[in-house]
This record gives sequence, structure tokens and C-alpha cells, in this order.
Amino acid sequence: MKNTRKLTMFGAVLLCAGLVGSVGHAQDADHGKIVFKACAVCHSVDHTNRVGPGLEGVVGRTAGTALGFRYSDAMKNFGTVWDPTSLNAFLEAPQKAVPGTRMPFAGLKDASDRADVIGYLSTLK
Repeated sequence: MKNTRKLTMFGAVLLCAGLVGSVGHAQDADHGKIVFKACAVCHSVDHTNRVGPGLEGVVGRTAGTALGFRYSDAMKNFGTVWDPTSLNAFLEAPQKAVPGTRMPFAGLKDASDRADVIGYLSTLK
């Protein structure tokens, strides 16, 4: 009974701290690779440009700068360095994050999936 109460209290503390929602698959690059399959229709995991730019090295790269890819003016002028925060906002709602982008993707609505894809993209060095 005491152990159950301690675990319940611990769970409540984590919930209040906002940590429970991020546990799931948080930064699970293997799961992110699976979710990324939908992205692979347009993006490669190397420097090869397709309908979208190649994503090797995207984490830490300035938006709109992949060599040889024709970006929208909106993306070229975005000027942000892709990090987990900016990628999360973009993957959730591309047109909202970068109005005028040509990326015809509605976005990943599941926060765990976004975190996992970002974790996977971080492995593409």
C-alpha cells in the first residue's frame, strides 16, 4: 500500500512537471525512422535532393540552404538554424511555421512522433 501510494505520488509529480507526456517514445530514433517513411516519399536521408531537399545534416543547418535545392522565397528567407525546437514547430504545421513554404504536408500532429523523427534526423550526420 505504501509503495503504491509513493508511485502514485511520483507519477503526479512527473505529470505536474510535464515529464510524463514526453516519456513515450521521446527521442526514440528507431521509432522515428519508422515514422520518417512517410517523409521519405519526398526526402532522402543523404544529400540527394528529391521533391524535397536531402535531410542529411539538417539538424544544425540553416533553413533553405541545402545545396542544389530550389527553395521557396519563404524558406530561403526564414533564416532559422534547424534545431529540435524549430523542427518541432515546422513538423507540426509547416505552413504555419513558415508561411509560403511549398512543402505540401499537413504536419505530424503527434508530439511523440515529432520528437522521434527529430531524434532520427539528429542521427543523419
